[in-house]
Amino acid sequence: MANVWVVRAGERAVYIDEFLKEGIVAIGWDLGPSIIGATKTELERQYRTVEPNATGGKVHNVVGQIDTFLHKMAPADLVLTHDRERRQYIIGKIDGAVGYRGDLPSDLRVARPVKWSRKAHRDNLSPEAKNTLGAIQTVFQIKGAVADEVLAKAVSLDDQEAPLSALIESSARSLEALRTAEQQWPSELLDKAEQAIEDRIVSLSWQEMQELVAGVLRAMGYKTKISHSGPDRGIDIFASPDGLGLQEPRIFVEVKHRPRQTMGSQEIRSFLGGRSEDDRCLYVSTGGFSKDAQYEADRSKIAVRLLTLVDLRELLVDYYEKLDEEIRGLVPLRRVYVLAA
Repeated sequence: MANVWVVRAGERAVYIDEFLKEGIVAIGWDLGPSIIGATKTELERQYRTVEPNATGGKVHNVVGQIDTFLHKMAPADLVLTHDRERRQYIIGKIDGAVGYRGDLPSDLRVARPVKWSRKAHRDNLSPEAKNTLGAIQTVFQIKGAVADEVLAKAVSLDDQEAPLSALIESSARSLEALRTAEQQWPSELLDKAEQAIEDRIVSLSWQEMQELVAGVLRAMGYKTKISHSGPDRGIDIFASPDGLGLQEPRIFVEVKHRPRQTMGSQEIRSFLGGRSEDDRCLYVSTGGFSKDAQYEADRSKIAVRLLTLVDLRELLVDYYEKLDEEIRGLVPLRRVYVLAA
């Protein structure tokens, strides 16, 4: 079977009409006519020139998609694009070489000609196929059972499809299975979102990590003071209601940003040394804690809380709306709504 690709028609399928009218699939990232024939190394250099502030991960992701569109997709390959408003995937065959279309908007200039011929209604696809086709990339390939299913359920562009009620009734998938899938999707989405937030936290520098922890404490109502003498020097943050330590509680914070290193009992004892029984202590470790460390904290006469990466992520989300704008910039989040179970 020919390769099967998905190319999105811009964010929210804003260019779907242009795709169909012009008979093309296209991508943005307009690097000029020299993009045609450029090697992957040259693409990276060109992209870094127009986006000098892009992170390494973003550069790798974008350049990989451009390279796929230019060099891996080929005439006679099949391609899908999502018509979001009509809830269907339009299917066609690539009908020529990639080219630069200076007559089109910048988001459509790197284009491949396509003969559109079929469509597959999203409501007639399995949850697995919907999930795969929901990937966030602009350009990606689908294979195996998902590709087979989409092509098998495709009809001519001229065909009038049955309404949603008929599709559900005639589908081999039962309504109970559909509801089960709907209950799973929010859970899977939440899990992916939580992991993505934790990945972003881990990517922070140790200085940014201290700023993040202090920002969360401020969002909780405390005033904070950060020690900037170096990355490994004892108390990193001091917090109290008045910022002076004259009001209780006085909170002493140690931040260890070592994702691959678990903190042990010795680190906890060292941290608590010199603290009084009236002090409150917080030890943050992105690498987690050993059982001995937890035991050391539990038996301590000084109140101490061990905060893991997961704990920090939960606090960040809970108090996000109250964070300083600069702190929100370290881990930018956006509120979204998903179907309730």
